[in-house]
Amino acid sequence: MADIGKFNTLPVIALTENGAYLNADQLGEILLPNRYIPNECEVGDLLTVFIYLDSADRLVATTQKPYAQVDEFASLKVVQVNKMGAFLDWGLPKDLLVPYNQQHKAMEVGRHYLVRISLDNNSQRLIASSKIDKFVDIWPADYKAQDKVDLLIAAKTDLGFKAIINDKHWGLLYDNEIFQPLRVGQKVCGYIKQVREDERIDLTLTRTGNDKVNDFSGQLIAYLSKQGGHSTLNDKSSPELIKKELGVSKKTFKATVGNLLKQGKLTIEPNGIKLT
Repeated sequence: MADIGKFNTLPVIALTENGAYLNADQLGEILLPNRYIPNECEVGDLLTVFIYLDSADRLVATTQKPYAQVDEFASLKVVQVNKMGAFLDWGLPKDLLVPYNQQHKAMEVGRHYLVRISLDNNSQRLIASSKIDKFVDIWPADYKAQDKVDLLIAAKTDLGFKAIINDKHWGLLYDNEIFQPLRVGQKVCGYIKQVREDERIDLTLTRTGNDKVNDFSGQLIAYLSKQGGHSTLNDKSSPELIKKELGVSKKTFKATVGNLLKQGKLTIEPNGIKLT
């Protein structure tokens, strides 16, 4: 079964002067224009394509990659506003419509907005909505502390950053536990810190304890390798400098250095640390 607004792997059933026709099951035959056909394409080949309606409301396939698919969130830029609504650049020739009734606030040209992409079942058109809350926290949250999750940074708050967990739930990253630059629309890996009694979810970007040290060990070794195997960072370095250079707290840095020293992977030098 082929899906509009998503990537599908479909067989080529004919090659014409206009392009390749693909068998899209219940959607029928769909054209992949010539400019998207890979070299040496033949009838019977399987191609991975994205299906959507073109400017003439015809189903069409493309090998271009939009910034998001149906049922996904993305931060997209408004490129036009007219009587129909706001239009977003989402990486395809035809811009993505946000109807006025799907705008949390009136959208302005040039600004980015966090939206969720949906398929209008009546028109078969792809649309977006900035009314994010109606799509989030409608599933029961079944997480345990230390679970690894995918996060989409959604908004800056007084406490830190709100993030969407696995495209399903709201969570919060606290400012005093963030040791790397974040921006709205950014996708990062994170961990469940705790699910509180009120069912709100606290998040962290790094695991705690030994897991946190193990996670950072590889990053520190990679950092030292890029520096020629040596760094002037040491236990006397300021927390601010360590955070700027490595994106972690001084506590994590010192614990990781100690762990790597025990493993014989680092040595302490008069002016810093060195890979063995």
